[in-house]
Formats: sequence, C-alpha cells, structure tokens
Amino acid sequence: MTEAHITLLIGTTKGAFLIDGGADRAGWQVRGPHCDGWPINHAIGDPATGTIWAGGGDDFFGAGVWRSADGGESWQLTRLSRGQMDDWAAGDPDFATMIGWRPEELPFSDRIERVWSLDLSHGRLHAGTKPARLLRSADGGESFTELTGLTDHPSADSWDPGAAGLVLHSIVPDPATPDRLWVAISAAGVFATEDDGESWERRNRLSNAAAGSGHDHPAAPKDGETGHCVHNLRRAPGAEDLLYQQNHHGVWRSADGGRAWDDITPGLPSTFGFPIQVHPRDPATVWVLPLNGDMAGRFPPDAAAAVWRSRDGGRSWQPQRAGLPQQGCFFTVLRQAMAGDARAPAGVYFGTNSGSVFASVDEGDNWSEIARHLPTILSVEVLDRRA
Repeated sequence: MTEAHITLLIGTTKGAFLIDGGADRAGWQVRGPHCDGWPINHAIGDPATGTIWAGGGDDFFGAGVWRSADGGESWQLTRLSRGQMDDWAAGDPDFATMIGWRPEELPFSDRIERVWSLDLSHGRLHAGTKPARLLRSADGGESFTELTGLTDHPSADSWDPGAAGLVLHSIVPDPATPDRLWVAISAAGVFATEDDGESWERRNRLSNAAAGSGHDHPAAPKDGETGHCVHNLRRAPGAEDLLYQQNHHGVWRSADGGRAWDDITPGLPSTFGFPIQVHPRDPATVWVLPLNGDMAGRFPPDAAAAVWRSRDGGRSWQPQRAGLPQQGCFFTVLRQAMAGDARAPAGVYFGTNSGSVFASVDEGDNWSEIARHLPTILSVEVLDRRA
C-alpha cells in the first residue's frame, strides 16, 4: 500500500474503515473492515507515529480498545470487560475454539459495557465508556486505570442516561496544560478538571438565566443551566478557554472554559443536531449539521442536507449545500461523525448512518461524496501524517 498523506478513520457498527487520500485530498480509497467486525464507536490516530486506536464493543463482545502500529495492516486488542460471547464460549468448547477464546480476568467486567470515545494527549490515552467512566492508559493502550474522581462525583447518582445510554462521549484536553481536561456526558453535562482528574467541577451554568425560560422540552435549559444532554463538545484551538457544544436542545458557546454558556442557536433551522466542529486556526469559525428534531425523524430539515457554518462565533449562520443531496435526504449524522483537518483551507468531513462519507476541502463551500455503502457510521476522525 502506498503511504497516504491523509487518512480518515471511520468507526462503524461493523468494524473500523480507513479512507486514504493523497496530498491534494483526492483519490480516496477505502480499506477495511478492521477490528474483527466489532462495533467501533471511535477511532483516533497519532500523526507522529501513525499508531491508530479504535474503541468499541457491545453486549456481545464486551468492551475493548484495538491498536494498530502499522497503519491498519495488523491489530491488537486490549479487552476491558466480558460480553455474551464469553458466557457462550465458557460453556461451548467448539465455539471457544472457533473464536480463539480463552478464559481471562478482565479489569472492568460488570462496570463498563463498551468504549465510546478516545483521546491522545500529553503521551496518555484516555477512553470514555458506557456507563460513563473515564479511563487512562500510560502505556499506549495496553492497560488502563480509572479516574475515580469523576466516577465518584457527588452528582453521579443524578446522572440520567440519554437514548444511547449514559455515555462519556467527548474528551477535550488542554494541549498546553496536562492537568486540564473537559469531558461531556449524555445526559449529565460538561465536567472539567484542573488537577489531572483528582477532582471535577460540573460546568453547565447559563450566562443569562433568563435564556433558559420559555422552553417546555425536557432536554431544554432550565434552573439556570443548559440542558444536560450534551451531544458533542469541542475546544477552539488557540483559544485557551473557548468551548462550543452541540446540545440536544441548542448550540452553545463558552468563553471561560464552561463556567458559563451563551446560546448561539438563533439563525439555525432547528435546535437539534449531534456534531460540532471548530476551525483549526480561527476560533470564530464553527460547523454544525442540524437535524429536523428529535421526535420528527432526525434527518435534515426539509430532507435537504446542509452543513451550517458560522464565521463569527455563532452570531450568524449560513448553510453550505453545494454537492450535498437536496431532495429525499433522510440520513442522520451522529455525535462523533464530523471531523476536520488542519490544512489551508481547512478540510471538513462527515459520515452518515446510511454509510456515506462527505468531504469538503474548502471549509464547507463545496462537498463531495468520497465513500458510500459503508455500515452505519458512528465516528469520523482525521490522521494527517504530512511532513
């Protein structure tokens, strides 16, 4: 395989896929499926080494993190919890032989069901799980420990699961300070640590409590806080404390590390969507992909796809439609299924539950479908190994 300049890492319900592009971000080629068909909720890569990690699992497989040190040619699995297959294999030697199973003690059995999110920063790998826990690996994913300061947070008994369960889906590091980290949990909100995970502060307060009035949706802001069902959380590169979130009810911006949130939904066609992406150099440029509503089908408004872009930190929004389907479009784009590269102009990519991947290499002005007929896409990330 010719080494790709850029690779999209795609997590799906039937394994991980890699989509390789050239220096001009064209000529995309699909490889996969990888990870033995495990559901992969999130895959990330290290541009310095090319190592790829893919986290996932389900009730059948249990939870685990796959790792490839050779660009996806081979993979090793670190299992974290048991699944139904372990029970079957323990009682059926033929099945155990067929899947190569052997009994083993797994560190988080009966505590986690699957890995939902991954992050690599400051030489450490973090994994968010279902139910919501945060794990850390100091050895590249061979072993993990739990950051119990979050698990044992005083509010933990009040956390309510979203439709996908109680999941820790966003892990947002501070690239300058290892001790600072934000996470988002559906449906418990945003949490931040400034002491490397020893203690956590819940950060969901509205900048203006009046902004939470007038909504009767159960996920809407109330009691002076944003809705706790955060769908995706992003930090603006180069801006120390500027955060954005796509919530179950609205899009929000915080200029102080999540201590207070401003509603920037006005101008969008709905309050509902899953992903949000921030420009790699301009903290005022963000992209979202609104859907028509949680109870109205969860597809683009009027069945016409558009990625909405703001160039002014959410004060105004413009739809980007060129190259996207404008009739009969009923796909959903899930919370971790949008990503971007750091090139100039910035590239933006998203995947759909109908198995398509769309790319824009001009910051959303124009789009093209670069892959189709994949399984349901759960996540998209970018591995860019250019010199």
